[in-house]
Amino acid sequence: MPKGYWVAHVDVNDAERYKDYINANGPVFAEYGARFLIRGGPKEVREGQMRARTVVIEFKDFATAKACYDSVAYQDAKALRDPVSAGDMEIIEGYGE
Repeated sequence: MPKGYWVAHVDVNDAERYKDYINANGPVFAEYGARFLIRGGPKEVREGQMRARTVVIEFKDFATAKACYDSVAYQDAKALRDPVSAGDMEIIEGYGE
């Protein structure tokens, strides 16, 4: 069964307050078995324009990735992120695993 992924590109406007989101999302991600593959870090943009931070999170499958995002606990954590960042995020199914 193919894995599910969150792929996000984020600009953080208040790094101190963004830490509240990071602290709040940890238990939610643990509950859904999420694994960070990319969480910020150095990068080189080779084409187009990108936001400052890229995050890729792996889930056991597409349904679990969607369920985590839709959960009340994650939406509560997201409410901490929204005022201090701007981003683009998609949930995507992995390729033929």
